[in-house]
Amino acid sequence: MTVHIVARFIARPECVDELRTLLQGMLEPTRRESGCLRYELLHNTADPTDFTFVEEWADAAAINAHLETPHLNALVAQSQPLLAAALDVRRYTVC
Repeated sequence: MTVHIVARFIARPECVDELRTLLQGMLEPTRRESGCLRYELLHNTADPTDFTFVEEWADAAAINAHLETPHLNALVAQSQPLLAAALDVRRYTVC
């Protein structure tokens, strides 16, 4: 069963460009991961501080492996001082 992830990052207004660069750096390495079916970064047109990853993974094992990757762990650590709110990550399955 595929797993869908929605991960929302809210930047501090003065950190939008820096956060965008960090988040864009996740696209290529993550898309190369085994089990990654979809990995898109969205930017809210009404709120420039709002970035959201929309992800689809082949199964729970694939997302669990992603959670252990050096590039994701680095992103989480490096993004913390740039965020205006806590990182919001939600996991879904299709009904």
